[in-house]
Amino acid sequence: MPAAADGAHHEFTVEEAGAPRLDLLVAHRLSMSRSQAATLVANGHVLVNGRRERASFRAPRGACVTVQVPPAPGREVVPEQLPVAVVFEDEHLIVVDKAAGMVVHPAPGNWTGTLVNALKGRGQQLAEGDAAERAGLVHRLDKDTSGLMVVAKTDGALRVLSKAIAERRIVRRYAALCWGHLAEDALTVDRPIGRDPNDRVRMAVLEGGRAARTDFMRLARFASADLLRCHLHSGRTHQIRVHLASIGHPVVGDDAYGGGGARKVVGLPPKRHFLHAAWLVFNHPVSGERLDFRSPLPEALRESLLTVAELPALFATPNPLEYFDFYRADR
Repeated sequence: MPAAADGAHHEFTVEEAGAPRLDLLVAHRLSMSRSQAATLVANGHVLVNGRRERASFRAPRGACVTVQVPPAPGREVVPEQLPVAVVFEDEHLIVVDKAAGMVVHPAPGNWTGTLVNALKGRGQQLAEGDAAERAGLVHRLDKDTSGLMVVAKTDGALRVLSKAIAERRIVRRYAALCWGHLAEDALTVDRPIGRDPNDRVRMAVLEGGRAARTDFMRLARFASADLLRCHLHSGRTHQIRVHLASIGHPVVGDDAYGGGGARKVVGLPPKRHFLHAAWLVFNHPVSGERLDFRSPLPEALRESLLTVAELPALFATPNPLEYFDFYRADR
């Protein structure tokens, strides 16, 4: 079952005997935290066979559970004067090169300082979409992942680009450094991803999760790590990080998925993982023109790659990804 949306109605049948307590059951089925589920139960938004029950209640097999997620209270997105790198802009869309450390859109715990706040601070017109805090967003990047994103300025552009994402017609390729060495130079991980039932902040490969596929190509093999080009065929939360961790090769510097140790070995600063959205290709939603955007490695990742590669020729290369043929279309 997909993650619960604000204002949505959900209904499911308890299929197993000995189901967990009600708050845990709802949290698992709706991909939310236990505290969120417990609040829904306490406020009467969860019914078992039409009746309110306590959070500790264990629903019998065959019981019908209904959940009404109330709409989130409206919150104005405040325009802010924040630096944001714009690489392309017209009246329909804007392409930005997001810095690591910037959250993409306002949410609990990050109502300010986000990319959406920054774009609105430029006086930016953004597509309205489903919610003001996610205005214009076609896709997203994790907070500590840097790189290219396309944002729609009109609702028409948003509809076309969102459909293109769903139909896998927008090419998104990431540069990643992973610990250890892949078994093959080219590898596809096709494993479903869902919310980790033991840690709601994390994602995990889970049976019954949402379909997720990532193609990995090794561009270089170093003593302790591989440089990879990652091609997304779907856009699940933390997808590249989860898929690499699931095969025993977490992203270098990724504290959440087991790759955060030995930073000094690769010269990576704290609170930074080696993942960068370096190549974005799509058709313009109005003109149909093929647009091709390429982002060099940020300085912190460039310095890290120089450290791990130990190749003097790289020091004279502004974007080491070109040295390793990252942008070759036939690879």
